[in-house]
Amino acid sequence: MNAFKAQVPIAWSPNLYITLVRGIPGTRRLHRRTLEALRLRKCNRTVTRWNTPTVRGMLQQVKRLVVIETEEMYKARKQNEANHQALRAPLVVNHSPAYTSNSP
Repeated sequence: MNAFKAQVPIAWSPNLYITLVRGIPGTRRLHRRTLEALRLRKCNRTVTRWNTPTVRGMLQQVKRLVVIETEEMYKARKQNEANHQALRAPLVVNHSPAYTSNSP
């Protein structure tokens, strides 16, 4: 998952969108407990937390396991994903030979 760079410092954003991008097995017990406190249990799951010094300190501990986005960044990423997955006109391929009316 490619994280977008913040347009404004994260300290200015009221909400943070936190996504777990690395697996929990093999991590330290302290990191597992921190992820549990953030309610991140599975990879590629996103949670919303208020931007408080306590949450920022928890994120500092597990920064190699998570991606942190502001609300604008999260909405832009979701919009890009929706545009990518949007329905497109079907491609019709005709394999039958062309019919001609000038048959002998």
